[in-house]
Amino acid sequence: MSVWVPAEGSGLTTFLRVLGPGYLVAVGYMDPGNWATDLAAGSSYGFQLLWVVALSSLMAMLLQSLCCRLGIASGLDLAQACARELPARLRLPLWLLAELAIVACDIAELVGSAIALHLLLALPLPWGVALTALDTLLLLLLQQWGVRRLEAVVIALVALIGACFAVELILLQPPWGEVAQGLIPQLNSFGDGRRLFLAAGILGATVMPHNLYLHSALVKTRRWEGEHQARHQALWFSTLDTMVALALAFVVNAAILVLAGGSFHGRSGAPVADLSQAYHLLTPILGTSIASLLFGVALLAAGQSSTLTATMAGQVVMEGFLQIRLPPWQRRLLTRALALIPAMVTVILLGDQGINQLLVLSQVLLSLQLPFAAIPLVWLCGRPELMGDLVAPRYLQALGWSCAAVIVVINAGLIFSSAAAWLQG
Repeated sequence: MSVWVPAEGSGLTTFLRVLGPGYLVAVGYMDPGNWATDLAAGSSYGFQLLWVVALSSLMAMLLQSLCCRLGIASGLDLAQACARELPARLRLPLWLLAELAIVACDIAELVGSAIALHLLLALPLPWGVALTALDTLLLLLLQQWGVRRLEAVVIALVALIGACFAVELILLQPPWGEVAQGLIPQLNSFGDGRRLFLAAGILGATVMPHNLYLHSALVKTRRWEGEHQARHQALWFSTLDTMVALALAFVVNAAILVLAGGSFHGRSGAPVADLSQAYHLLTPILGTSIASLLFGVALLAAGQSSTLTATMAGQVVMEGFLQIRLPPWQRRLLTRALALIPAMVTVILLGDQGINQLLVLSQVLLSLQLPFAAIPLVWLCGRPELMGDLVAPRYLQALGWSCAAVIVVINAGLIFSSAAAWLQG
């Protein structure tokens, strides 16, 4: 599955041929796990954590641009490069951590789709969880169409999600001055363990470990005429595709937090912390049933679009680290089976409240695993013998290491605050 990019095409023609991988990655940045963390953050603290969404999105843009650089410069995806360049003893641990991240992501997609089916069709949650196993067939069908049609389907789903939230914000009419203030960093607020937990969840939901592996592989689906000479052009257009797609993902994530902050923050009673409650409250708050309907439709689109990329990432990780390639249907069933077990147990034992807690927890787990993908990525992009003339310049390496440091500090703070709360409790 590759797309030919001729050397003589115009700038627009070339960009349209390159456009696609960024959106396949971007859907992972607006999956149901993002919804759960943004909803919890907005309903608990209004617009105060909007700057965390913005910072996470900027970090995502930087790290995903490094993925483009690695794939184009070395001809290797991140898993292949780690297996070749890092000590052999690290191969198995890094593979296991990557697989754990993919399963955590798949849990969020599975749960989000099940909740959407429950809200839109009154389908019981256990049935919805079981029904999501059938999206394996959808994935297989789409992959048979070829990469361009798969990308077109994903772009259409992203457009649907964005349109739904545009209407929601028009109905809400939030105080845009307060929204703008939410973009100003408030580092002193992290003394609150709950805010730190949500910040780590937003980070894990926004900068996803498996997307780093996937994107470095997806950029190789473009075959450039005069490939070696066109590497700089390939990097420029691929980076542009990434920036545009992730900017749209930021708009969606910001819209979810703004919708939650404007609709639910400051209301009497406990903050709105789950997707079902938000769905049922939007109609009386915004004064029209279309608000809830759009919320449910966008949630289903988010779950189904992001589930496509989890399987693709699983194939990249397994083949890159272990040189094992499973048929797509086997890989999909393996990932979904591992995600089904905790989801089904949680639904049966704890119901709606437990399933939403599982959503947020899955994103925190992603945050904890992120350094094990981000640190090798930054290190590899700084190696001239691997990257050649596309080695990351010093300023880009400095920014990359700064991102990795921020991720490590947030995760360390989360672990410390959680341990302290456990000891006090």
